[in-house]
Amino acid sequence: MDPLLTAAITIATPAVVVTLGYAGLCWISPFKTCQRCAGTGHTTTRVLRRPRTCRRCNHGIQLRTGRRVTNFLHRLRTGAHR
Repeated sequence: MDPLLTAAITIATPAVVVTLGYAGLCWISPFKTCQRCAGTGHTTTRVLRRPRTCRRCNHGIQLRTGRRVTNFLHRLRTGAHR
């Protein structure tokens, strides 16, 4: 077998496995815990340390980037994009 082909297969196989794994994760669990508030939905201000609603998520979870891309492509395909 050609060494160049072997190298290409060696590099491409893990990339395909990781991509399919992330796509499966986005399908099974489209939301992730917000990193800023750690899933609580609340943060504190920097100066006075007063509690307030997290600006990034409002309720502790966020849509995964892969799922957001999937939703956008689905809207483009079906013509339901705003």
